[in-house]
Parts: sequence; C-alpha cells; structure tokens
Amino acid sequence: MTRILVVDNYDSFVYTLVAYVRELGATADVIRNDDLSGEAAVELADGYDGILLSPGPGVPAESGVCPDLIRWAAEAGRPLFGVCLGHQALGEVFGATVTHSPVLMHGKTSVITHDGAGIFAGCPSPLTVTRYHSLAIVDETIDLETFAVTARTADDVVMAIEHRSAPLYGVQFHPESVLTESGYLMLGNWLEVCGLSGAAARAAAMSPLASAISAP
Repeated sequence: MTRILVVDNYDSFVYTLVAYVRELGATADVIRNDDLSGEAAVELADGYDGILLSPGPGVPAESGVCPDLIRWAAEAGRPLFGVCLGHQALGEVFGATVTHSPVLMHGKTSVITHDGAGIFAGCPSPLTVTRYHSLAIVDETIDLETFAVTARTADDVVMAIEHRSAPLYGVQFHPESVLTESGYLMLGNWLEVCGLSGAAARAAAMSPLASAISAP
C-alpha cells in the first residue's frame, strides 16, 4: 500500500485533500506542521512513499517542519507535492522570493495554461483552477536551472513548479476544490510518481467532492 504523509498547515480543507488521496487508493496520515521537530518529522517521513504539504494561512516561514521536509525530500529523492503554502515553501527553500500577489484571490477561479507533463499529464489546457492566496512566488527569482515553471495564469502569475532532478512539485491553486478541473487527475499523476500504479486511470473517472470533509 502506498503511504502518504500529509502535513497540515492549519488549513480548513486539508481533509478534502486527504479524502482524494484515500479515494485514489493510498493511505494518508496527517500531522500538524508543529507537532514534531524538523528532525523527528524527517525520521517519520522516511517511512512514507510521498509527502503532501497542505495549504494554510501565513507565510512559508510559518510552515513549521515543511522546509525541513522539502530539503530532505530533495536529497532523498522522495516525492513531494506542495499545495498553495506548501508550494510557496518549496520555492522559498530553493531561493525564490514569495511576496504579495498582484491580485488577492480568495475562492476565485482562473484559467491557466500548463506544459501537459508531470502532474498535468492528461489534463486539458487551458484549465480552470481555484485560487485562495494573497502571496505568490516571484517569477524572476526562480532558479530555472533547478525548477521548471509548468503552469501560469494569463497575467503570468506562477501557478506550478517542478524540480528538474528530484520528484518535487508545487501548485499555487487548490486541486481539491470542486471548481478546479482535473484536480483528481493531478493528484493521481503524483501518486503514480509515489508508486501507486493505476492512480491516474482511477482519477480520470472521478468527480470532485462537493464540500470539504471534516477532520475525524
């Protein structure tokens, strides 16, 4: 069974992401970003096939163990997927600047274009996604020798990045939102990278959840 460690950055929709992961056939265990020390979180993560960093309020510096896990995953070659705040933390760990987005987006949809590879394999382009953020990675500060920018809005806000030599992915939008197209497929593609065979095919037949699932 493919095991995913989910880091909850105190986000109200983290259990919707967890539900998606479980529906696609993986197990998912959740820790808060301040439950453990960085060292202990890395030791725990070593027993999982992939790490999912959730959205959340605040800035990357307030994401607890996320930077420690990002650095470890890059060195260990462990698949990692950062969503919203997790995406911003991924960029910042590798030297990118995170600052105020040109437009405050809270529950608003945008049309993006993407490269059709990695987590976007099989997804239509252009693609409608749902955004909840006031911060974004500054395009010009991304080290393009380390990362590829894989999705953007029409006004060139960075919507997704992918590490060029390690299985690290980040998206600024919320794939778990009911208004995001192909959200299941993005997660299914990532779970395939984590070793879950058939996840993308299962995802292609699924529809988004209509509402967030409460924590147990």
